[in-house]
Amino acid sequence: MYDTIRPYCYGNVLEIGSGIGNISSFFIEDGFQITLSDIDEHYLQILRKKFGGIANVKDILLLDLEQHDFQNVHKEKENFFDTIYLLNVLEHIEEHGKAVQNCKYLLRKGGTLIILVPAYSWLFSKLDKELNHYRRYTLNKLNRLLAKNQISVKKQFYFNTLGIAAWTYGKIFRLSLIPAREMKMFNKIVPIAKLIDRVFFRSTGLSVIIIGMK
Repeated sequence: MYDTIRPYCYGNVLEIGSGIGNISSFFIEDGFQITLSDIDEHYLQILRKKFGGIANVKDILLLDLEQHDFQNVHKEKENFFDTIYLLNVLEHIEEHGKAVQNCKYLLRKGGTLIILVPAYSWLFSKLDKELNHYRRYTLNKLNRLLAKNQISVKKQFYFNTLGIAAWTYGKIFRLSLIPAREMKMFNKIVPIAKLIDRVFFRSTGLSVIIIGMK
């Protein structure tokens, strides 16, 4: 994921939904000026313990994109960030239109919004329910969502073609979690997964990525 979105990230970066910092660490190691955020106080404590005091970590914020008075609470961050990215976050948010609107509020004019979400409604399964997903997406659905918020689309593509087979397997067998054995196996074949994405020209995949501009 990091390798895929890194070329579109620049300037003052905000990560929404940092979790325990798995993706954050790559940005930090590469010297990005980054603000981390999450809605979960437990994760925020982990982030502060891991990354607090690191010079290029500008802040670690409690950020709820559905907060009814979001723009008043974060007035000092209006038009503040050059890049905002959400990786596997938007599908967890019931009011995803409001979430995108609030991301736009935080972005400077000309700033970049990067969204990665699970693809295809027909893949929705017990796994999605256990992960508290409200929905899965297509490029068309994401285009409409960004257009509604006056964000222009600069690039769009699917990601992780091979993952469709794995998720279909989970759906057929009604899995509620991804077994550790299968996860380890997939991690070993990531180079093959990258090659398959290039072969298919990123025209299909388990996830969809869209890059927009305010």
